[in-house]
Amino acid sequence: MTLERQLFEGDSWTAELFWSELAQHAITHYIVATDGQDIVGYAGLAVHDAEAYIQTMAVAPGVQRRGLGRRLLDELMTQARRRGAVQVGLEVRSDNVPAQALYRRFGFAPVGLRRGYYQPSGADAVVMVADLGETAK
Repeated sequence: MTLERQLFEGDSWTAELFWSELAQHAITHYIVATDGQDIVGYAGLAVHDAEAYIQTMAVAPGVQRRGLGRRLLDELMTQARRRGAVQVGLEVRSDNVPAQALYRRFGFAPVGLRRGYYQPSGADAVVMVADLGETAK
């Protein structure tokens, strides 16, 4: 929760939402990256039939731009394929240009905009989708 609150300030998930996600282990896959005792990144995926959805992804500021986000996303895409998904979707803040660039490298393309999606900030979300057959790294 410390990293979640640090990165997403007022729009962070609650502890209850994280626990709810983790309890759905039949359809979700969560990974955590650590540096010693410190959590420096995490990411989560949900798969329903042939569609997967990246639920969350975060990398600590001190280790950003070092490939951790790419490794986390690669693992989520691998899991989506293993679970039979043919398409992966996500939402990303419209002002998070570095994250959007990472997603594009994995074959994600913008397909829509959700105005005021993130609450309580009211920030917009770009909806992006990737076909697993076209995934790059």
